[in-house]
Amino acid sequence: MSKHAVSAFPIAATKALADPQLRHNLRGATTSIRAKRAEAIADLPDWEQLRQQAAAIRDRGMANLDTNLELLERNVTAAGGHVHWAKDGAEAVAIVQDLVKAKGATEAIKMKSMVTEEIGLDEALEQAGITAWETDLAEMIIQLAGDKPSHIVVPAVHIARGQVRDLFAKAFDLPDLTDDPEELTAVARRVLRERFMRVKVGITGANFAVAETGTIALIENEGNGRMCTTLPETLISIVGIDKVVSQLSDLGVLLRMLPRSAVGARISTYMTMFTGVHPGDGPQEFHMVLLDNGRTKVLADPVGRQALRCIRCGACLNICPVYERVGGHAYESTYPGPIGAITAPQLAALQEHQSLPWASSLCGACAEVCPVKIDIPQLLIHLRSRVVHETDAELPSERVAMRLLASVLSKPRRYELAQHALALGRRPLKSRHFTAALPGPLSAWAGARNLPPIPQQSFRQWWAQEHAPEAQRPTEPRRTHAPETQEQTGEARP
Repeated sequence: MSKHAVSAFPIAATKALADPQLRHNLRGATTSIRAKRAEAIADLPDWEQLRQQAAAIRDRGMANLDTNLELLERNVTAAGGHVHWAKDGAEAVAIVQDLVKAKGATEAIKMKSMVTEEIGLDEALEQAGITAWETDLAEMIIQLAGDKPSHIVVPAVHIARGQVRDLFAKAFDLPDLTDDPEELTAVARRVLRERFMRVKVGITGANFAVAETGTIALIENEGNGRMCTTLPETLISIVGIDKVVSQLSDLGVLLRMLPRSAVGARISTYMTMFTGVHPGDGPQEFHMVLLDNGRTKVLADPVGRQALRCIRCGACLNICPVYERVGGHAYESTYPGPIGAITAPQLAALQEHQSLPWASSLCGACAEVCPVKIDIPQLLIHLRSRVVHETDAELPSERVAMRLLASVLSKPRRYELAQHALALGRRPLKSRHFTAALPGPLSAWAGARNLPPIPQQSFRQWWAQEHAPEAQRPTEPRRTHAPETQEQTGEARP
């Protein structure tokens, strides 16, 4: 394991913290979305019951994943579609490349899709001589900047309006362009509509795939998704197998939860659902690529499988104090924020993202806002344990110290002897200097903590004296187990 992999998040986070513009952008966006979300869910007095139902729906879909996937394949095929199975990103990319080339196409239009980011589809298609045009405005900005998304829902949240103006002015040769939002949007609309009308292949992800009917559900707010799914002659949808739900009625709950949690909207502007192909209406060739890419591995973990409930709303990012200060790029993962900290280490090799489970204060805010009740703090602790046991992240000195501590705390007699030893060492550690910074390898640990002074009397000693028979009690006044003063310890009170 490389040192970079172990320290990836701390290094990237430190760099991000030095960027005041990034923090300004993130604070403004996440604060606004949180306020809108709170207002939107206040309309639903049964919000907590809906969360329970949504979690149960997602769990039921995963519990019956094998039969659901087979049913989904049968129904898509019956509706005139074609189903392809991909065990990993490389297989999915190869399938898409072959499908595009088979149509004699050199370009495709794309909806915003986290799963295509996960497998690096745009870059892979470019290497094969195929241009994948992003049609979501934020994704278009990211593509022009040669950047990566920093948020699940608002991928360009880290880019300021002036930067967008500079990107558009250069890319489309518009030196007099201003940073007025309406003017920028008009430029994007003009460029994209020409592509919508020209390009013959469309590529999407999926918010949900319904096993019962073979239906794909897509949610967006710009209309580009509607263009991508209706205008091209050939449509390709890449669907993570975790997106499958059992019944069409399940969407009644999930589609109420997602827009409220994602952007604080009561309903999305566009909700597109399509099933297979229909003569003379929309694409005449439809391909679904079912992608595993580590998801069955996650499903096999009784604790970690909770992460598969995720509906990619981004609410945990918007509430997270860590994400708000460092942004998505610091996670060095397709999925940033709290959900990324539990998803990336499970989908990929644990060693590749072993620093992410520590990218959290465990405050629990993410679990409180999650619409499908993923206990993210529990999963973070679970993954921390796995990192220690399954990788070389644990330092030898730390391993020795923990084993020594376990040996001491597991035996009452050893514990008492350790207390006596600490009492003997209490006097030289009374001074402020030694308490604030221990010597040798302990200095780094103690330097970031306020160490309390070692008490003169342990709780067990105090208890024994208080409950001793009257004849055995001390006859002289003695000091109780009260907090020691500054004069006694040399320590300032907190």
